[in-house]
Amino acid sequence: MSDVILEMRNITKTFPGVKALDNVNFSVERGEIHALVGENGAGKSTLMKVLSGVYPYGSYEGEIYFEGQECKFHDISQSEEIGLVIIHQELALIPYLSITENLFLGNEQAKNGIINWNESVSRTKELLEKVGLYEPPNTLITNMGVGKQQLVEIAKALAKKVKLLILDEPTASLNETDSEKLLELLLQLKSQGIASILISHKLSEVSKVADAITILRDGATIETLDTHKDVITEDRIIRGMVGRDMTHRFPPRESNIGEVIFEVKDWNAYHPLHEHRKVSDNVNIHVRKGEVVGIAGLMGAGRTELAMSIFGRAYGSRISGKVYKYGKEIDVSTINKAITNGIAYATEDRKSYGLILIEEIKDNITLANLEAVSSTGIINEPKELTVTREYRDKLNIKCSSILQLALNLSGGNQQKVVLSKWLFANPDILILDEPTRGIDVGAKYEIYTIINRLASEGKGIIMISSELPEILGVCDRIYVMRDGKIVGEMPAKEASQEIVMKHIMFEQEATE
Repeated sequence: MSDVILEMRNITKTFPGVKALDNVNFSVERGEIHALVGENGAGKSTLMKVLSGVYPYGSYEGEIYFEGQECKFHDISQSEEIGLVIIHQELALIPYLSITENLFLGNEQAKNGIINWNESVSRTKELLEKVGLYEPPNTLITNMGVGKQQLVEIAKALAKKVKLLILDEPTASLNETDSEKLLELLLQLKSQGIASILISHKLSEVSKVADAITILRDGATIETLDTHKDVITEDRIIRGMVGRDMTHRFPPRESNIGEVIFEVKDWNAYHPLHEHRKVSDNVNIHVRKGEVVGIAGLMGAGRTELAMSIFGRAYGSRISGKVYKYGKEIDVSTINKAITNGIAYATEDRKSYGLILIEEIKDNITLANLEAVSSTGIINEPKELTVTREYRDKLNIKCSSILQLALNLSGGNQQKVVLSKWLFANPDILILDEPTRGIDVGAKYEIYTIINRLASEGKGIIMISSELPEILGVCDRIYVMRDGKIVGEMPAKEASQEIVMKHIMFEQEATE
């Protein structure tokens, strides 16, 4: 007989003008890994916010039962108190506090208002051992990689005696090795009777560890698959998510590559804090007109650091080297000068650096080219609205209104707003850093189509991605980075995942 730990019945959640959840039913068994999948905007995160009390009782319709008892959470502390803990995609750790201080923040090991640090450190060691993280308890979070920070978040959940762990895109920012470790940890927790809800767009990971998969589409439950009984394929999951078959993950494109439009020569940059650490080491790359050039490599290889240092020296110190456009040296020493010279950079961190979340869609889209919608320093609002509507339609941004706050868009639609902002700036070179991170297969296809269209217009595209199938499926030519150096270069048609990984793992000099 099944042992259901969680049951959500007929959950309906409405925002002004939008029904985010429509009569959703969802249940999880004790000790089960239950995947929740769907396109961006399908309602996954909204459902979990209802469950955890972020959206309090009374703001939605329906019922929640945990271990057989009806729950009416008014805030997240009430759900955590009974063992229901959510780990968001944006980690909630404080960088300049230690592991111990983060683990027990708000849950201090104290008596009469005095923290028992010996007990706190001892408990920290126990919890870190459980998650397989062997770091000194006094290590500052800022000195740890994202993979280790994820483990600290899970250790923090275990400190709260978690019974059901909710993980929202836990591997989105992790490399393959750290992702594997995290999935193994979920299986270990399962063996201890701890249930997990896994929200992920990485369907290979979902298929690997999930006992059940619930698919949401347009705020409604489509189906729940039992991975031990049903025949599960990625195509079947995708069909449920998008409501149609996707026979091709990548749209076809006829390449029409012209002359060299952009070139970086002998580029060097150092870490802004660790002055002896080189993050870009004598890098030489070029891009032709109408070409999509991929940069592959593991996290920490220096790809983002290279892109940001080129884009107006937004990152790094002691930067040297030259940048050419159509064979003529250009000045990219500031962000304004880089934009003026036709270079745009769409960051991997759209929420922190790509968007102003508390501003409307229209304000975000025109931000990088205000001169085009203003006169004598005054914004022409009708013109701004016209431009915004044009890009909303062109990039198929799903929103209730162009006056909607960027904060309230799904990840895929936020990414389209970021792209719209830079396209409105009319660049010749567009650097896309992890442009599909954290978005679903349907939205990814739309982003790839936009990239193809830009290339057909003669723009040069540099695409950084941690997903090798994406690099191989979208790009014309591939550079491989390792330790801040270019260690490989090849046409995409001659490349494979195995060849790229060999360059990533074993340093070789790039060849023309």
